[in-house]
Amino acid sequence: MEGILPLFKPKGLTSHDCVFKLRKILRIKRIGHTGTLDPEVDGVLPICIGRATKVAEYITNAGKSYEGEVTIGFSTTTEDATGEVVETKNVASEFTRQEIEAVLKSLTGEIIQTPPMFSAVKVNGKRLYEYARQGIEIERPSRTVTIYSLDLLDDREIFNGNTISFRFRVACSKGTYIRTLAVMIGERLGFPAHMSALTRIKSASFSLEDCYTLSQIEEMVANGSFDEVLRPIEEALSYLPKLIINDKLAEKVKNGAVLPIPTHLQELSGPIVIETEQGLALALYRPHTSKIGFMKPEKVLRNDAEI
Repeated sequence: MEGILPLFKPKGLTSHDCVFKLRKILRIKRIGHTGTLDPEVDGVLPICIGRATKVAEYITNAGKSYEGEVTIGFSTTTEDATGEVVETKNVASEFTRQEIEAVLKSLTGEIIQTPPMFSAVKVNGKRLYEYARQGIEIERPSRTVTIYSLDLLDDREIFNGNTISFRFRVACSKGTYIRTLAVMIGERLGFPAHMSALTRIKSASFSLEDCYTLSQIEEMVANGSFDEVLRPIEEALSYLPKLIINDKLAEKVKNGAVLPIPTHLQELSGPIVIETEQGLALALYRPHTSKIGFMKPEKVLRNDAEI
């Protein structure tokens, strides 16, 4: 059994909880998720099974898309709806649609974020949420992330009230904190804010329409039809640049050979998928650090015994 299972993670479960449940349902040990989703967040969580666990990091590193809700008027310790209220400020003024869209546009592109204290980022060997639970606040390293698009999902022309909530859709790079993005939206409008709801709608090439719930998976396993829902490793890597090679070169790739980079791929800095003419992904290569114009294997996915 191997492949990618596009799981719809429900609210109330951690990503690890989902893996634990699936390990029992499928009766397999080699299984892993592709990036932590907070318990209160639902949506797309690709699960890697069998040899597909080799490509989990590449799904984790791919772009993500979310639909969420920001509430303007008060902030929380966790930057989402689960935390304690930190600051409250009634929204005395109205906002026009144009004003909110201008703020969203100003946060599109490269932005700098500081991870929230309630996050899994490690500082001095300890996760930030462990410090936070002890009431300790420490300096956190800022990071640059990319917001590819940030759109308002609300047809109102005027937004008013003591608190204001509106939905948005965002496509972003790995490492983006949507909770922090919601806080930043509030700051640019002049008010404390938090993320009041969030659903991940896409991870790498997998979207909500591809996903199955835990109960659906349990039913399919009982009916003997589960294998039909597993997606191939190649689909998980489809967002990466690809080089198709012949059988003779495939033998060298399986043995980890250093290869010249084709002219059309020489400007790339990230991984390149090496595929056979039959469409099987053999390995992931990266430009060589010391041999200009060459690339070396980052991860070999298949050998002779596995084809």
